[in-house]
Formats: sequence, C-alpha cells, structure tokens
Amino acid sequence: MMEKHAKIYVAGHRGMVGSAIMRELERQGYTNIITRTHKELDLCRQTEVEQFFAEEKPEYVFLAAAKVGGIAANESALADFMYDNIILEMNVINSAWKNGCKKLEFLGSSCIYPRMAPQPIKESYLLTSELEKTNEAYALAKISGLKYCEYLNRQYGTDYISVMPTNLYGPNDNYHPEHSHVLPALIRRFHEAKLANASSVTCWGDGTPLREFLYVDDLANLCVFLMNHYSGNEIVNAGTGKELTIKILTELVAKIIGYKGAIKWDTTRPNGTPRKLLDVSKATALGWTYKTELEDGIKLAYQDFLHNPMRAER
Repeated sequence: MMEKHAKIYVAGHRGMVGSAIMRELERQGYTNIITRTHKELDLCRQTEVEQFFAEEKPEYVFLAAAKVGGIAANESALADFMYDNIILEMNVINSAWKNGCKKLEFLGSSCIYPRMAPQPIKESYLLTSELEKTNEAYALAKISGLKYCEYLNRQYGTDYISVMPTNLYGPNDNYHPEHSHVLPALIRRFHEAKLANASSVTCWGDGTPLREFLYVDDLANLCVFLMNHYSGNEIVNAGTGKELTIKILTELVAKIIGYKGAIKWDTTRPNGTPRKLLDVSKATALGWTYKTELEDGIKLAYQDFLHNPMRAER
C-alpha cells in the first residue's frame, strides 16, 4: 500500500490519464505528488530523466506520458510514434529501477492486442497473432514498455505492473478534428455542426465497428486501486465490459449535443479494428468495477469540451 505521504511521480500529469490520476490521488488524500511539465523535463532525453530520478527518487511512479493520436495521426507519423514512445518508456522505467522505485505502473493501450483477437479480449491474448496495421507503431512501442516491466520483474525482482485501458474519454481529452480519438472527435464535429446549422455530418467508415468506452476518472480509480492491491507480471485490462457500434455512439453524441441534422458515412475512410471489447474479469475479481455510464460520461465530456478551450485547439 502506498503511504499517504509517499513521494509519487505522475508522468504525463497534464494529459487526460495523468490529470485523472492526479485528481484521484488528491481525492484519496495523497499529499506528496511530484510532476514536471514537458518544458521542465523532456522524457525523451535520457540524461534529463536520469538526473530527475537521481535527485527526486520517487517511491512510486505512474507512467501515463505518451505520444498519442487517432487513425490519421498514427498512419502519417509511424516513425515518430514508435521512437518517441519507446524512448520515453525506456528512460522512465529504467531510471525508476536504477533509483530504487518501490513500484511502477505502466499505462498501455488496448490497441496492443491482435486485430482479430477472440472477443472479449483476455490479457493472455497478447502477441498471439498480428496487430492492427493502422496503429502498429504505437502498439509495438506499448508492448515494448509492458514487456520491459515484466522482464525487470523477472530478472531483478521489481514490482512493476501494467494496465491496458480500453477507449478512454473525459476531462482534458484532445478534441482535434484530425488528431483525436473517435469519441472526442465526434463531440467536436457535432458541436460545430450544431453551431453552423449544418444539414449533415459525415463520419469515417460505415459505423459498424464495435467499441467499448471507459470514463477516464474510472480508469484513474482503478490505477490507484491496482497500485495498492495488485502485483504480477500479467497485464490488467481496464474497461466496462460493455460495447456498442460506432453508429449508435454517433447517434448518442448527436442527441446529447442537440444536433438535429443527418448523419452520413464516408466508406472510403478506414474503420479500424472491427470489434474491440476487453475481458475485465481479472479487475472484477480483484474487487474493482467501473462507475460512470456512457451517456452520463459523454455529458461530462461535452461540458469539458465547452469550458476547456485549450483542449479544443490541439
């Protein structure tokens, strides 16, 4: 268990996941949380990271920093996605180990699983068949990070764990029209269409892929829970265990935002993975379950979009 005064480093504290972990730690009464902005500490620079860990010596680390993006961003910047994420992960995890960090939690992504993995996806399905091509670079980087944690545990007896969240949404998301994930992109698109009184909105693909969505504050609650109650080499899935089609999601977002026009589908654009639902029985067995239903979460996310202008411009 993390002591309330233990020194905890949250890497990526300004991002959606990192900021949610910060809120959760503060809510639970942790008082010694350290952070650094990208300007203060570039996690891709090994000497800077080594110096930071040598000076601060955090006891616990939440590694929520990453370079992320949707289908378009992943396809156009393959090399950048792979390099930045692998370098960042290796620097932080290695420096944590060298400086006696008691426990580290690595935040992965459910895109690490095979494209055609049996559904719902169990943690054991990792590396059993080929990856989704549209985000292969990011997936390979994340797999490298979680495997490095596992190998340190096996070789040196560390207590480093990995969490694989499903599609996330919520406060501090990125709502960029081209570089964001599906749900925030839909929020922005329908909001702008409503303001412009547009007669129709065109969405990517055909609306058939099945997706699962987890409100980011629920993930943060699980992250702190696992840091206190889980140790092991096997990753832990984070999700709701519920899925819906992109078409139904799109209609739900339009309803919440109040857009009344037509919804059209551009089938020349890629769908991404046909179905992605995580098996969350492991987290459930440990005693955790999600709290925020999708419609309630989207309403909260829309309020964040409206009142967080910096995010809307990224």
